Amino acid sequence: MSSTPVHIVIAGAGPAAQALVRRLAGDGSDSRQRPFDGTITVLSNRDECPDALLELAELPQVSVRFGQAASFIDPEAKIVTTVDGMEFSYDQLVIATGSAPSLPPVVGAEASLSYSTIDDATDIGEAVKNVTRIVGRRPLGILVGNGPAAGQAEAVLRARGVRPVRTTLRPAAVVSSNVDTLVSDSAVPATRIVFEDGSSMNGDLVVLAEERTARAELAESAGLQIASDGGIAVGRDLATSVPGIWAIGDAASCDGLRLGLLLSAESSAMLCVSGMLLGAWGSSQQAAKAA
Repeated sequence: MSSTPVHIVIAGAGPAAQALVRRLAGDGSDSRQRPFDGTITVLSNRDECPDALLELAELPQVSVRFGQAASFIDPEAKIVTTVDGMEFSYDQLVIATGSAPSLPPVVGAEASLSYSTIDDATDIGEAVKNVTRIVGRRPLGILVGNGPAAGQAEAVLRARGVRPVRTTLRPAAVVSSNVDTLVSDSAVPATRIVFEDGSSMNGDLVVLAEERTARAELAESAGLQIASDGGIAVGRDLATSVPGIWAIGDAASCDGLRLGLLLSAESSAMLCVSGMLLGAWGSSQQAAKAA
């Protein structure tokens, strides 16, 4: 007897959630992955949607609910309730609610680069290539931050040929360059930062690597274990303290560090799928065969 199709609900629609959907309902090019014949519901807190998620929403197994952020989990009934009161039952639930800045945003921050997860290294690398081409020398980078993310960002910059000047002063504003060529050609026009004490620094690019806080309110509603850093505590397989619930991306914490600083979105998705395959899916198939 064939097993009952699994219904997976993903709370969140960011990069980690998108990577998970691709891994679950992709084109099957990965021969090592068991075919997934279940259904996936993605609960997004945004009304608008990136093109990447729209493409995934066209897959027959996938349903994306826009503007329906998950707000409460009943782990015994296996039901997720959204902010508008909609209820979704699940066999497996994945929390991918991400993180938020611990401090208010810096004025002009959108003109700078940011580093909060390993995935940001790719964007920084592309920006460094562009700036290097424009300035014609090894760029000088201003790096703001004093936590683990800042340490990783410094290593990323050095590996890509940037001379990083790191500061822990709290910035008040990021200022765009007045050089016309840099503004028109570069994806990183910000070259100056002003601090709260009135001092300032100039460079060729600015990277903000300020600390972030996991969005763990949804996990708390289900009584999941929360790590000391505020993230959702997960094991190496990304399973939470409640069976059938997993956490990926920057909402989760493993070995005392935000998962986004340990694993890329793709790696996180791969581990989560592997854990579900080895756990609940295998158990459900055995139960179906026994029946």
